[in-house]
Amino acid sequence: MRWIWIDRFTEFESGRRAVAIKNLSLAEEHLHDHFPGYPVMPGSLIIEGLAQTGGLLVGEARAFEEKVILAKIPKLTFHGPARPGETLTYTATIEYIQDDGAMVKVTSHVGDRLQAEGEIVFAHLNDAGRQRRSFEPKNFVFTLKLLGVFDVGRGADGNLLPYPPGLEALRRKANDE
Repeated sequence: MRWIWIDRFTEFESGRRAVAIKNLSLAEEHLHDHFPGYPVMPGSLIIEGLAQTGGLLVGEARAFEEKVILAKIPKLTFHGPARPGETLTYTATIEYIQDDGAMVKVTSHVGDRLQAEGEIVFAHLNDAGRQRRSFEPKNFVFTLKLLGVFDVGRGADGNLLPYPPGLEALRRKANDE
């Protein structure tokens, strides 16, 4: 099962920067156990939300031709907790993209308060020599639509982001169903 730790994108500038939000609610089971009596969003799940924001930004910059996986977190600092009733705002900015991977700077804010900041390094994988797919393209298109990437996404020229050529046919098919 794949867990999505962002609710939607509010900004998406192709190849440069993305902003996503995550609303925290006591309806989320993990908050009841972490910590009983004083629920906070686990840091590992905040990191995953930051990584998903940055990973989708990096993947889109290369038209989703390669799979993007989290390789390492060289630096990450938490400045305070995130609690139910708050909204986390994740921002990812691409520092560089190379053939073998990319690095993004990330921040998490609760309102105007800096909650976390750091760097995430991603590796690029291609399907050459692989027997099994890591994800089904139809499900990936559905997820991108659900998160609103193509509703708010903008290219370097300021125009709305087009669907990547390899996913456009799947998008049209999904709209027809």
